[in-house]
Amino acid sequence: MKLEIDNDDLKHGLLGLVMGIVEIVRDTLRIQSVKRMESGTLTGVQIEKLGNALIELDRTIDKIKEEQGIAEAVRSVRDGLDDLVNRMVDTVADPAGVRKMGEESAFSRKIAGGKR
Repeated sequence: MKLEIDNDDLKHGLLGLVMGIVEIVRDTLRIQSVKRMESGTLTGVQIEKLGNALIELDRTIDKIKEEQGIAEAVRSVRDGLDDLVNRMVDTVADPAGVRKMGEESAFSRKIAGGKR
């Protein structure tokens, strides 16, 4: 069986995956930054620098997505990863597996923040 790959689809898919992962890292950095600010371990100058760095990272990510035309691919990767994580959390929260696959729990809806 021969695998046929469209180079444009491969480029969009791979870049979408990479940028999706970069966005997840950015989101994690944001969460950790807020925790550090709330704990009082950062000075005012450090908070300012961190905020500016996160803003610049947002701009850079948006610019790359726009220039490469991969916004939809990134969204698709993020949605897929969000679903995967929600299912994993549901499995941990409900190890007996009372719910059927694909069925959302109140917990997963809460995690999704009402996006669904």
